Amino acid sequence: MSDLLLSISGARGIVGESMTPAVARDIAKSFGSHLIELGGKTHPTLLIGRDTRPSSPMLAKAAADGLRDLGCEVVQLGVVATPTVAVMVSHRNAAGGLVITASHNPVEYNGLKCLNARGIAPPPGDVEKVVRRFRSRSFGPPATTARPAMTLDETGNQTHVTRVLANIDATAIQAARLTVVLDSANGAGGQAARMLLEALGCHVIHLNAEPTGRCPHGLEPIGPNLAQLAQETAAHAAAVGFGLDLDADRMALVDETGTIVGEEYTLLLAAKRLLDLYGGATVVVNLSTSRMIDDVVAEYPDAAVVRTAVGEANVAAAMVETGALVGGEGNGGVIFPPVCWVRDSLSAMGLTLSLLAADGAPLSAVLKGLPRYTMLKHRFELDGLGGLDAVGHILARVKEHYRDRDVNTDDGVRIDFADGWAHLRASNTEPIVRLLVEARTPQRARALSDEVAAAAGL
Repeated sequence: MSDLLLSISGARGIVGESMTPAVARDIAKSFGSHLIELGGKTHPTLLIGRDTRPSSPMLAKAAADGLRDLGCEVVQLGVVATPTVAVMVSHRNAAGGLVITASHNPVEYNGLKCLNARGIAPPPGDVEKVVRRFRSRSFGPPATTARPAMTLDETGNQTHVTRVLANIDATAIQAARLTVVLDSANGAGGQAARMLLEALGCHVIHLNAEPTGRCPHGLEPIGPNLAQLAQETAAHAAAVGFGLDLDADRMALVDETGTIVGEEYTLLLAAKRLLDLYGGATVVVNLSTSRMIDDVVAEYPDAAVVRTAVGEANVAAAMVETGALVGGEGNGGVIFPPVCWVRDSLSAMGLTLSLLAADGAPLSAVLKGLPRYTMLKHRFELDGLGGLDAVGHILARVKEHYRDRDVNTDDGVRIDFADGWAHLRASNTEPIVRLLVEARTPQRARALSDEVAAAAGL
């Protein structure tokens, strides 16, 4: 169990080792017990969706069994994207949802994401309660009647697509007749993403469309994993290439020349489109998101950026509190409240296409008008650092080294400089420490990266 990660981003582990059917059942029972206590309903309805990993059907059944043991009504949504589960929770007025997925982690991993009655990842306080229940096996009482039957609802993809279409300028996109290359990484979002793009009048070239959970490239939409998408986007003279992760909550971009734009621009472009339409508003991002968002938001009177700890639950909570127009994370995740309260690649694609249709210029030209920084991302395995217990000492060294600087300790340590920033923190989803550094020039980014790493003893 030592390799089971339990955090605000859910539970993740290696299948057959730290993530087993028994673990999935008990996590589901912990979450179900929490919802029963929270809502006061003895037979709440919960939805379960899953990604395309070979282990997901087994874990989805185990989670359903755990919930039904408590008397919960369980609705299986089948293979759907994480944001589709969030859409369906609100659509069906359910008590909550579970997603069987490990998102971008390699295929040997799997996990569970929890969603509350608003289709939002639970806030930190609720997560702590669920984790305590799991560790102590403090579940609610078993059902006093026969276990409720399990039902199937296969309308999730269409419901999700319909909601996105209702909240973007679909007519303008349809008129543009854009060619789009989609790489869904053989994941859960391929069907819904293609449905959306075709409904928007796009000619779609679909790569890695089989829902097998196994892909010829890595499952995270970054760097080398986007090489095939870049090649095909250029070869087909497409307006844009969209690269998804396995559960389709993140999306990265390739421009019409085949240049990998990267996941940091996804939220930036979505926010720009919405600010163009609605003017001054709040945009919520996490502490690891590029400073580009601050520069763009500053161009709109009365608009503001609010930053939170990493984790979409933290971002969503701040969005609710501030009434934000849009929010998300620099990993390609866009949260668009009219659709759902989790990161949603379908919303991100719709807003990007809306921007291109409105601007009438190629994506490369749009990007030239945006600020540009160099971001470096490093990862350090916990095993090589002395384990999770060593993280506190590492962060303390950095905090002390930069005691005279602008330091934020809401999530690890973030240091801001006039020409850049650095953020060092333990990951919520992998047994690693992440160091992100951004600066105006590559030279400054490298120097800053070396400086912070040295201060941390990495």
